[in-house]
Amino acid sequence: QVQLRESGGGLVQAGGSLRLSCAASGRTDSANFIGWFRQAPGKEREFVAAIPSTGTNAYYADSVKGRFAVSRDKANNTVYLQMNSLKPEDTAVYYCNARTRLDFDYWGQGTQVTVSS
Repeated sequence: QVQLRESGGGLVQAGGSLRLSCAASGRTDSANFIGWFRQAPGKEREFVAAIPSTGTNAYYADSVKGRFAVSRDKANNTVYLQMNSLKPEDTAVYYCNARTRLDFDYWGQGTQVTVSS
């Protein structure tokens, strides 16, 4: 199993920045991709960004391209999401996700990000 623990959420004004962290433990070698999803009130959970366990190419949702950056500290089994130029529509609970090679998903408990206008 893989355990994921997010931190770094909070309240920020529009145009501001936040950095989310996801500490991974357990069978992290089973994860093929690790990244972030988010869920706003009344909406479905949506993909934000992900990075593969091997290689450096990252993937982003169109809505966050150019504003968010996902990165990984392999030595500390931590994945980060740097969020810049935040907008009110970025308000959501952000979940760390690890997807295994068999397409099984592990999830963190989520961290709230609120962007005020």
